[in-house]
Amino acid sequence: MENQDLQIKRHSCAHVMAQAVQQLFPGTKLGIGPAIENGFYYDFDCPKQFTPEDLKAIETKMKEIIKAKQPFERKEMTKAQARELFTKRGETYKLELLEELEDGNITVYFNGDYADLCRGPHVEHTGKINSFKLTAIAGAYWRGDEKRPMLQRIYGLCFDNKDELNAYVKQQEEAAKRDHRKLGPELDLFSINDHIGPGLILMHPKGGMLRKILEDWIKDQNLKRGYDLVVSPHIARYHLFEISGHAGFYSDSMFKPMEIDEEKYQIKPMNCPFHVEIYKTHLRSYRDLPLRFSELGTVYRYERSGALHGLLRVRGFTQDDAHIFCMPEQVESEVKQAFEYAMHIFKTFGFEKYAVELSTRDPEHPEHFTGDVKEWERAESALKRVLEENHIPYTTHAGEAAFYGPKIDIK
Repeated sequence: MENQDLQIKRHSCAHVMAQAVQQLFPGTKLGIGPAIENGFYYDFDCPKQFTPEDLKAIETKMKEIIKAKQPFERKEMTKAQARELFTKRGETYKLELLEELEDGNITVYFNGDYADLCRGPHVEHTGKINSFKLTAIAGAYWRGDEKRPMLQRIYGLCFDNKDELNAYVKQQEEAAKRDHRKLGPELDLFSINDHIGPGLILMHPKGGMLRKILEDWIKDQNLKRGYDLVVSPHIARYHLFEISGHAGFYSDSMFKPMEIDEEKYQIKPMNCPFHVEIYKTHLRSYRDLPLRFSELGTVYRYERSGALHGLLRVRGFTQDDAHIFCMPEQVESEVKQAFEYAMHIFKTFGFEKYAVELSTRDPEHPEHFTGDVKEWERAESALKRVLEENHIPYTTHAGEAAFYGPKIDIK
């Protein structure tokens, strides 16, 4: 984890950047500007669309501010005083944030002609900031809400010294040469087409052959481990997802349903309900269990446009998905086998380092989960025993379970 002093320096650098932007582009309104890994960003509502040339001008102005060694001054204010200050400055976004704060606990930081609603802390003066670089411009909805205004976000890097900054910039340049979004089109493997839509991938012949090799391998592996191959359609009656609970708990990640023959149909965001319906087609004996259904199922999920990223975050993808139907006393052995299978895949593809997380239900927010509490406890205990009996280091994340059950994540 980054040291606290560097995080403070990065947040202070965000203030300096915002000050520079407002001096160069009067009338610009401020959003938020936190420190992040390796640097910082700030969101702006500016009448002008920022360009790469503007970044150079902003950097130059920041250097002037840093050279002036302006002190960061912290002032405590009442809500009324802060409201008056930011009203005079036309900071409508700061006023919105201010209304969410309790009176008597409001701090504003000043440096030069700049003022910001902020908890702090900051460095002593702007001269303490010595190594930074502005890197990118992006769009960002205010408060992450697509119904709110689109702001312009400027990203920057900030390090303790120029050597660290230059080393990181060099590392990023080398990584960019190997970015799959660059290599995919260059090697004629895949493309993303505006006529089709963001997050929807076209696999070219070479990519199609690569995918066939991977699919054949995974299907053979599944068959060796006792999985039966099943296939389900891409759409179903919306009622199916009401039964499964996805319509109630997962609707934000689902595309809007379509109407066919005056009935609502849903393009599938997951395969689970289909596999359950296959299981239910006839009466099963305990002697049939465990049953392991596997499908390379293509699903479609609504991801915000700002979250899409090459092949890593998409709106349509095919996953090696499986559902195991077993008796309670078979759960632990099935989980152990599934974990060992996952490790085999990791090793085959050269992933030697991984982190394991146990995602559980949050008892303080039962409204986010469905099912009987005792069943949740039994399932969580089973997953925990598998990890501990096999001496697998893990961290527990309460509230990160799926709405229908706990899970083990391997990252």
